[in-house]
Amino acid sequence: MKKIVVILACTLLSSSVIYAQAGPKIGWIESAELLQSMPEKAKADSELARYQKDFQSQIEIMMKDYQTKVQQYQGGEKTMTEAMKEVKGKEIQDLQSRIEAIQQSAQEKIQQKKQDVYAPILDKADKAIKAVAKEHNYDYVIDKSGGALLYGKDADNILPLAKAKLGIK
Repeated sequence: MKKIVVILACTLLSSSVIYAQAGPKIGWIESAELLQSMPEKAKADSELARYQKDFQSQIEIMMKDYQTKVQQYQGGEKTMTEAMKEVKGKEIQDLQSRIEAIQQSAQEKIQQKKQDVYAPILDKADKAIKAVAKEHNYDYVIDKSGGALLYGKDADNILPLAKAKLGIK
């Protein structure tokens, strides 16, 4: 009987050592592929394309107006007075400045719209990744395409320890 208890104790001890040495459970995902497969992304892409097209149309109209004014200026330059050349030249420069300002503004607005449209999609994907990691007991999940850590157990965060080491509260 003693032998059975000793053997059982040794078996339990060795299995706990093997379990302890197993190390963290690490998973990986290609987040770009996940996002691409989400139906919300196609809708967001088309919404963003429409938004971008509105700006593109406005800029194209202004560019045609600019080209017309430049051609008129070049065509009538020989017959214009210096004062008229100055006025027309200033008009062309002002139009060019407005086009550049609108292009810059459009880029900023499109970028902001992109962030606004994709934020809920990215949030949904992030929540799904974290939920799967918790459900399947992954300690870490790494994005294969970018190498970024998408999920890590809070218990493994060493920030408080590093702050304590530096004397930071």
